[in-house]
Parts: sequence; structure tokens; C-alpha cells
Amino acid sequence: MERPLPPDQPEPGPQAPQEVPSYGGPVPPGGWQQPMAQQQGPGWVGKPLASWGSRVGAWFIDVLIIGIPAMVIFFVLLAGSLGISGDDSDAGFWALVGGALLSVVIFAVIAILYAPTTMARQGAHNGQTLGKQLIGIRVVRDSGEPMTFWPAALREVVIKGLAVGIASSIIPFIPWFLDNFWPLWDDENRALHDMAVSTHVVQG
Repeated sequence: MERPLPPDQPEPGPQAPQEVPSYGGPVPPGGWQQPMAQQQGPGWVGKPLASWGSRVGAWFIDVLIIGIPAMVIFFVLLAGSLGISGDDSDAGFWALVGGALLSVVIFAVIAILYAPTTMARQGAHNGQTLGKQLIGIRVVRDSGEPMTFWPAALREVVIKGLAVGIASSIIPFIPWFLDNFWPLWDDENRALHDMAVSTHVVQG
């Protein structure tokens, strides 16, 4: 006759596997399993860099886009000022000077607003002036953020315009030459103003 088992002792049979103690700390964020290679890097990584020739072509188109309206405005103001002055040579001279100065101011305003405004467009043409759009290149920020008005103004107006212009007035030609020709020997095709504001020019 079999002896009954004590009430607190389980009947013999296959034992369930023991559970491994779970990690009791805080749960890591959901994206922690992703490998480093899949994380977002600088905005230019993986994109073909724009050549120096394509940058020059885009610049030339932009100069035409800005310059042609400025010349039209200049000649309209010139014709108007000469018409107002009539036969008075002194009045004609000062009208010509005034028209020229006004044309320079208008040209400067167009030039200052043109690049930052066009490059700050959202969507497929972000980072592109009209010249860059026609050539098929764009400016990208190394942070990966889209180009907005103030970063574009810093790049195009403050660094390319004022800083390089002032430096070129102190040391003629050399700062302008270095800034514009630096992409020819830089490993990442950057101009000096690209380095200053952390941008790259890429295709697309």
C-alpha cells in the first residue's frame, strides 16, 4: 500500500522549466536596437557632391536672373530722368547720377533677397536658387535640417557677400579667389563659405 504524499509536496512528474529572472531596470527607448549605420548622419552623406563647374554655371545663371531686371530698371529710370530734365545739362547730369544710385540700391536689394528667399523654398527645391535648380544642384546643411531664410542669408549675404567683400577690399582679389576656387582642391568640394556655415553643395 502506497504512502500518501504530504499535502505540501507536489506529485512526481515532469517539472516546468524555471523562468529566467527578468531585467528589473527601466526599459530602453524603442529605437535602441537600431545599428549605428542606420542612424541619420550629416545631410550631405550619401549624396554625390556638385562639381566646381556646375557651381559656376549656377552662379552665372543667377547673375543673369538678377542683372537683367536691374539693367531694365536702370534704363527705365535713366529715360525718365532725362525726360524730366529736358535740355538742362546740369539737371540731366544729376538726374543721371540719381537714377544710377537708385538702380544700384534696387540691384542690391534684389541681390540680398534673391538667394535666401529662393533657397528657403520648401519641398523639392529647398536649398536651390533658380540657377541651382536649372543646373540640378542644391545646398544642404550638415545638420540635415532644411534650408530656411536666416541660414541662407548667413551663407549668401553675410559670409559670401559682406565678409568676402570686406576682406577683398583690404587684400584685393585674393579672398574672393580663395573662396570661389577652394572647391577645386577640397576633398568635399566645399568653398570657404561652406566651411564657415557647415553646408555642402550636392547634386539633385
